[in-house]
Amino acid sequence: MKQKFKDHIKNRLPFLQKKKLLIASSGGLDSMVLTHLCYLNNYEIGIAHCNFKLRGTESDKDEIFVSKVAEELDVPFFVTNFETNSYAKENKLSIQMAARGLRYKWFEEILINQKYDYVLTAHHKDDNLETFLINLSRGTGIDGLTGIPEINGIYMRPLLPFSRNQIHEFAIKNNIDWREDSSNSDTKYLRNKLRHQVIPELTSINPNFLNNFENTLDYLKHAQAFIRSQVYLIRKEVFEYGELDTIKIAIHKLQKYNDPKKYLYFLLKEYGFTAWDDIVKMLNAQSGKQIFSSTHRLVKNREYLLLCPIVEDVPDRIYHIPEEENMIMIPSGMIHLKEVSDLSNTDFKTIYVDKETLKYPLIVRKWKEGDYFYPLGMKGKKKLSKYFKDEKLSLLAKERVWLLCSGEDIIWIINYRADNRFKISPKTKQLLKVTIT
Repeated sequence: MKQKFKDHIKNRLPFLQKKKLLIASSGGLDSMVLTHLCYLNNYEIGIAHCNFKLRGTESDKDEIFVSKVAEELDVPFFVTNFETNSYAKENKLSIQMAARGLRYKWFEEILINQKYDYVLTAHHKDDNLETFLINLSRGTGIDGLTGIPEINGIYMRPLLPFSRNQIHEFAIKNNIDWREDSSNSDTKYLRNKLRHQVIPELTSINPNFLNNFENTLDYLKHAQAFIRSQVYLIRKEVFEYGELDTIKIAIHKLQKYNDPKKYLYFLLKEYGFTAWDDIVKMLNAQSGKQIFSSTHRLVKNREYLLLCPIVEDVPDRIYHIPEEENMIMIPSGMIHLKEVSDLSNTDFKTIYVDKETLKYPLIVRKWKEGDYFYPLGMKGKKKLSKYFKDEKLSLLAKERVWLLCSGEDIIWIINYRADNRFKISPKTKQLLKVTIT
């Protein structure tokens, strides 16, 4: 197994060979074998152990055991203790999810502070099967049936090609000690029930079950890759990437496909949406209809669905700019104010105004119903709501409009249009250049 492990690293994970590797070790069979395989193959390793304080003295003995192993191998050892039960209650999490969140955050801190490159975990082929069955029992799509990823950012699982039996045989043959976690035999946990009751039955029916399962995973991964390539092509056709992190999804292009719900699922699932029936209804809904995920917002706007991240917004926030200030940060960027001697080209991010017409402090605020301005280059005044309609601004774009004002008068609809009342004239003595970046 030592040579097979080395070959696997060389062929599938060659970038690990000259890196600093942090091994997540519970003291159990799998992590002890992973530790020794890395040590025997001369990789630069450190060992990290979490004491979750869930099993009393048993947890403390695990910590002592892993510490002694690190000392015997003469490799760096990192340990931490968590009040897992308290953390789970405070954050309304299951014990398993609380422990997962705590340890992953700690591992990442070690990588940064101790300059390790990757975290190695000891997940193996049997863990992959258990995860597959758990997801299958709960209902899942193809992503939930492709197993544990071997590479997931900074986390690597180099034991995935090996079974629990192979790992156990290697430990016995090489006199590797480990600690047994008594909770692993408690079948009140679904994973343990599958491990001790369901999988042995499946294996008794077909002794080659685990290898056949691995083949199935390969087929599913190929199917997953094909689906992703097709989704990529559809995204290129129906997605238009605009300003302010907004994606416009062309409804008429979506409706060319049979069963739009199916395509919307693959296009939007990574943004956290789940209400697929409601999303499909948006295709024929009136403008303004919205659906939220935990991270994103989907809005119907005329012939498009607009997709954007959810951002914190305070509609009544007001910024004041005293005359002595030359810049201020607002949510849509940095406003710069500078006296200049002559004009250069203007664009939607730059205007020039007659400074003597201004009343200080200047005000930056959100627009509101009833606001009006005198558009530069036009006669008369115009309501902002009418201007936005003429400019075909979406609901999202209108929500993000900021105004630069002198008292109650609008100087500039920032990023859009200046007001005629503050324009440069032949009588202007002080030119003020206003830019947003």
